[in-house]
Amino acid sequence: MLERIRYFIFRALRNMRQWPFLCTASILTMAVALATVGSFFLVVVNVEQLATRWTKEIQVIAYLKAPPATAELPELIKKIKTFPEVTTVAYVSPAEAMTRFRERLGDESGLLDGISDNVLPASFEIGVQQEYRTQQGVSQFVEKLENTLNLDDLRYGQKWLERFTSFVQMLRFVGIVLGGFLLLAALFIVSNTIKLTLYARRDELEIMALVGATMRFIKVPFMLEGAIQGFLGGLLSLLFLALSFSFIIARSLNSFWLTPADFELLFLSFSQQLTLVLSGVLLGTLGSLSSLRRFVRL
Repeated sequence: MLERIRYFIFRALRNMRQWPFLCTASILTMAVALATVGSFFLVVVNVEQLATRWTKEIQVIAYLKAPPATAELPELIKKIKTFPEVTTVAYVSPAEAMTRFRERLGDESGLLDGISDNVLPASFEIGVQQEYRTQQGVSQFVEKLENTLNLDDLRYGQKWLERFTSFVQMLRFVGIVLGGFLLLAALFIVSNTIKLTLYARRDELEIMALVGATMRFIKVPFMLEGAIQGFLGGLLSLLFLALSFSFIIARSLNSFWLTPADFELLFLSFSQQLTLVLSGVLLGTLGSLSSLRRFVRL
């Protein structure tokens, strides 16, 4: 058994040495195809992470019809904190709201002279847990607040949140559609490239079939060859991805004006890198198998 496995591996490596140009073309084709899919995956993942980071600033501001009594305030804050959506609660009294307003006006704060400090409404500034920073999550939380507090108004960036939700949904849809298309295109290109290598060896395949070689004897070395080429293509694509991530993707996203200064870009995890290389092995094996059907009628 081991002798047979060694023979198949030796035969596959020998075939690759005999046709270096076609072998190199197959490896490069798979490397480019996998690197294209991987680059697109990296862009989608990082843009989605960046979009999620923007939601960190989301908070619900609940304006009250009347300031709560001093004795009731701790109980109200405690009640709001019991909601699973809440991270922080801060009470802003009318006087504090007026102070903030004066600070924002700066040199024009004199316009407020003579105006009572109680003219602005009291409010709660409520931070929201990350998993609830969606249109649906915030809307459900707002309903709870309306049933709990005596509210005059609620603000949480409704229009911005709707646009953000639509943007994330569109990004995921485009990622799935375009990613699937790129994978199919990669399989098609790789299959045809390997087919060219088999076409150059069609005489060898026919002779092997005529002398009585079994289908497995013919098929296994070529499938093994495709798997080795896919493995090398996967490693090359990983190297290309690392270089393009450092010199193109990272610089492009970091120069984006909406990217926070402390934002950390994501590269492929170890399991994703392993998946990329194994995808190359699978791609090469499937490409060889589909091409062999054409030449040896398996």
